[in-house]
Amino acid sequence: MNQLSQNTLGHFLEGKRVPGRSRRTGEVFDPATGSVTARLALADADEVRAAVESARKAQPGWAAQNPQRRARVMMRFVEFVNRDMDRLAETLSREHGKTLPDSRGEIQRGLEVAEFMAGLPHLLKGEFTEGAGPGIDMYSLRQPVGVGVGITPFNFPAMIPLWMMPPAVACGNAFILKPSERDPSVPLRLAELMLEAGLPPGIFQVLNGDRETVRALLDDPGIDAISFVGSTPVAREIYARAAASGKRVQSFGGAKNHLVVMPDADIAVAADALMGAAYGSAGERCMAISVAVPVGEATADRLRHALVERIERLKVGPFFAEDVDMGPVVTREAHTRITGLIARGVEEGADLAIDGRTLSLQGYESGFFLGPTLFDRVTREMDVYRTEIFGPVLSMVRAKTYEEALSLAAGHEYGNGVSIFTRDGGVARDFVSRVPIGMVGVNVPIPVPLAYYGFGGWKASAFGDLNQHGPDSIRFWTRTKTVATRWPSARSGPDFSMPTAR
Repeated sequence: MNQLSQNTLGHFLEGKRVPGRSRRTGEVFDPATGSVTARLALADADEVRAAVESARKAQPGWAAQNPQRRARVMMRFVEFVNRDMDRLAETLSREHGKTLPDSRGEIQRGLEVAEFMAGLPHLLKGEFTEGAGPGIDMYSLRQPVGVGVGITPFNFPAMIPLWMMPPAVACGNAFILKPSERDPSVPLRLAELMLEAGLPPGIFQVLNGDRETVRALLDDPGIDAISFVGSTPVAREIYARAAASGKRVQSFGGAKNHLVVMPDADIAVAADALMGAAYGSAGERCMAISVAVPVGEATADRLRHALVERIERLKVGPFFAEDVDMGPVVTREAHTRITGLIARGVEEGADLAIDGRTLSLQGYESGFFLGPTLFDRVTREMDVYRTEIFGPVLSMVRAKTYEEALSLAAGHEYGNGVSIFTRDGGVARDFVSRVPIGMVGVNVPIPVPLAYYGFGGWKASAFGDLNQHGPDSIRFWTRTKTVATRWPSARSGPDFSMPTAR
């Protein structure tokens, strides 16, 4: 991948890579070795203002393109990402630490949103009523909001930008992406591929930065909409600050996803599902399952045995190692935080069945590796239950009854995802109906919706009324304009009464 100078990453503005001007920089690490692989320019308020001005200048011309032409740019973009899939996946794994199959899967799930945009002409269709009133026809239009911003997290440096950018751009907006400082290389490359696909310069720009950069974007009067994914405290702050300045906002926060295992469930199937859902990507997923809720002591004992057996076979290593199941966590700070929470769980009396802190990989002692951790007999008062750990830690909370299991998921402050494993259709139907969670799986461990449905949680997991991707993405990135037309054949004089359909 091209860089401005050796081991230096800047921004992508007005159709080209440019160096940072602020003289503020950060470091990009290889999580497997702990070594610095690049320096990263961090934008200041002046650079934000220049990017916004460029976007506002370019946006009207792009919006004037008909929807089919904008959709064709997305179709070519999909082709180019597929062409470069292996290189993109390797770059992603090198900066994030996740395995290559996981990186390819992430890019593919993001790309499916761009594929959905191929149907943009249909998605943008408004409504029309002939004869809504005497000689009056009424119709609605969907028009771009203007200039949007995406602020995305480290754990999905390709997928979440691809959940935001294609709908925003396809709907006729300009879009500025502020990716995570931890793994910025793939977003920069995606911007180059969009340009290659035919997107005009200035419509999709990548501005690297930190909190100072984010604050400047939130406060800039030239920004019309903000989409954010990250932790709940930051999501709440971004929602309040951006909404106060009149911006449209969708702000997605943290999670503590439960998986209920009923006594009639196939324990082997449930255990396999939990392994991937809890430890895939080192648990650094907002839809990771971090709480297993077996119903009944016998179910819990069987599930624990099955999990311990599988955890002992799980292979941890760098992304390029053969048959590796799980890589490192993203930073040393994350490693320290996770190990601190594990220690806290022990202090609070949880049963530490498997301790991932003991993992040591020869030759990678400076990397940010943790082994899979399993707690049993966790209670709802413990920090390891209440807190989003965002690491390879699974907690088992034993429930005596189905109603107690349901109350655990329903009572937690987060409401992102939840699953139930059972053979009983009646129980499953009741669970789906009653659990106050945004995304629900039945015998599906990670119920992430496909691109043509919306992604979004409830309660403290999401702030704003519209979800990501699916039809909601079109609603978020457009404004509805309603038009009433009348072509009178003769003058009838003024009418001072309220217009009605009579």
